[in-house]
Amino acid sequence: MDIARIESLLAEQAGVISRRQVLAAGTDDPFIDKQLRRRTWVRVHRGVFVNHTGELSWLQRAWAGVLYYWPAALTDESALRIQGLRDTGQRGAHDERIHVAVSRDRRVRELDGVHLHHVSRLPTLLQPNRLPARVRLEHALLGVAARARRESDAIAVLADACQTRRTTPGRLVQALDDRPTLRRRRFLLAVLQDVSKGVYSVLEHRYLTRVERPHGLPTAKRQRLVRAGRTVGYRDVEYLGLRTVVELDGRLGHEWARDRWADLDRDVHSAVEGDLTVRVGWPHVEDPCRTAIAVARILRARGWTGRSQPCSDSCPVRMGCGGSPAPGAESAPQPPSQQARLA
Repeated sequence: MDIARIESLLAEQAGVISRRQVLAAGTDDPFIDKQLRRRTWVRVHRGVFVNHTGELSWLQRAWAGVLYYWPAALTDESALRIQGLRDTGQRGAHDERIHVAVSRDRRVRELDGVHLHHVSRLPTLLQPNRLPARVRLEHALLGVAARARRESDAIAVLADACQTRRTTPGRLVQALDDRPTLRRRRFLLAVLQDVSKGVYSVLEHRYLTRVERPHGLPTAKRQRLVRAGRTVGYRDVEYLGLRTVVELDGRLGHEWARDRWADLDRDVHSAVEGDLTVRVGWPHVEDPCRTAIAVARILRARGWTGRSQPCSDSCPVRMGCGGSPAPGAESAPQPPSQQARLA
């Protein structure tokens, strides 16, 4: 009987242990029954025990789920959480269930508080040498994005992880190659292609796919590093050669006071360098045709000779021109500064 081995497992596994592990350590069922009678251990699931009588922590519930379904691994939201990524893009909708992946060919019942995911080739998806077992970060991100209720949530999951340098679009695409049957696969691949070009938020993605691309505006440079004195920042969208910068003011990265000061510093630097800064928010990308008209007019005034285009039969953008002016634009006074804000 290897009591030292049992104590070591309890320490490694947040106080959780399985019957299979206890028997492998040379003990028997009467030993387990003795621990239960003494209340040294408490049964969590059939064949899974914890070494205290209080409420289980999230980590203990995670261990209990993996040990109950073994061979199994944490996946999706649970795999992200254990790797320090609690926020997965669905604001205020943190999932307290334990997400556990098992092989696709297994038929096992789902426990209360556990969400089972049946996946193919599970061993190839795992992050090696980590306890409890969990799928690699890229597969967890793709799983959460594929199940997101809204496309904007799926975009946020992938863009946020890349923006914070937890992974890269290339690694996510490689992981996607291993998941040929994943839901939303074509959409996720398209999103990752945009993220690889510097689209790091839902707002930026919508500006690209609703304003710039369908209306034939020139292709901008995204997330270009700029230095303003001692300050280092990134320009969301820059039309190189036209001295025009579009900054996307979304809820992420632009809501705290210090971010506002950083925004102002970048705008002042742009003005000194002769660049025009246009700030675009959610109301503007939700009215994409009007925004495209305004941006096209600015670009044409600064030297663009290309051809804008309508995105549909009802689009007010006229082929080959900057489009009709936004309502009230002709009579609106023009600001003297180099910074513009769309109405």
